[in-house]
Amino acid sequence: AEMPVRSLERDASYPLVIAGGHACYNPEPMSAFIDAFVIGEGEEIIVEVARTLQQMRDATRDEQLHAIARIQGMYVPRFYDVTYNIDNTVACIEPNTPVAPARVLKHVVPVLPKPFTKFLIPNIDTVHNRAPIEIMRGCTRGCRFCHAGMVTRPVRERPVPEVMAAIAEIIENTGFEEISLLSLSSSDYVYVDELTKTVKEKYAESGLSMSLPSLRIESTSAELLDRIGDTRRSGFTFAPEAATEHMRNRINKYVPDETVLQTARDVYSRGWRTIKFYFMIGHPDETLEDVQAIADLCNAVLKEGRRILGNKATVNV
Repeated sequence: AEMPVRSLERDASYPLVIAGGHACYNPEPMSAFIDAFVIGEGEEIIVEVARTLQQMRDATRDEQLHAIARIQGMYVPRFYDVTYNIDNTVACIEPNTPVAPARVLKHVVPVLPKPFTKFLIPNIDTVHNRAPIEIMRGCTRGCRFCHAGMVTRPVRERPVPEVMAAIAEIIENTGFEEISLLSLSSSDYVYVDELTKTVKEKYAESGLSMSLPSLRIESTSAELLDRIGDTRRSGFTFAPEAATEHMRNRINKYVPDETVLQTARDVYSRGWRTIKFYFMIGHPDETLEDVQAIADLCNAVLKEGRRILGNKATVNV
């Protein structure tokens, strides 16, 4: 659009460039190019920003940004002076105008807004050919590597009737045949048993499929697997992150090896053919033996699957 790349070179004749999302909790690398950052959740704050700017169409860019800086959760880089250490890490950030707060507090949406239910329908088959509903935001687990689990606190859970109403609207508006129940850890959702039971009872005959894409090994019960067992999913995804018990303990995500194997047996014995595991390499104090254990654990899981399903069982890593 031939806009100047640097924020200071753009006046009020240009659109404001605003960035948000989890990466913006570390805004400084992009601070020369972005007019304002949203720190926190965006549903409410973006409306507040838009209404503020509506009333300031004829104001200067500085006046617009001064007004935005008063909104909790907005970080306007030009109103702060940053000093760097010799190794280029940030030493100190201080406001250079009374309007800018010394510390920007993240914006939190206290009650989750009504789920969106009027999706555009693709006319080709897509990878994620389903409608998502956020059933819970936040996580209390405190896994040491997890950025999202920390910055999305506190935990907020959506009541089951609200989820069911959203599913009914989505089916009516779109015709999607699969609903994805989203959160950082769907099996930790307090009402997961009630919700999956209600969905199964209401939509068993219609062929509606539900997926829980973020399951924890230790909180996924055989009963939960049974309730979503009539869906057309080909497999389950779990994220042990590390393959040895002591490394999982190190990252505060402890699960015994036997629990991993038992969960695999529960999944395969209910007809699912594929288990996908996520692992990370490069944990603190990790050894080559810990890395080799990834292959060993996956082979052990595959062995359980082959015993139950024969060559139909697979493990994706």
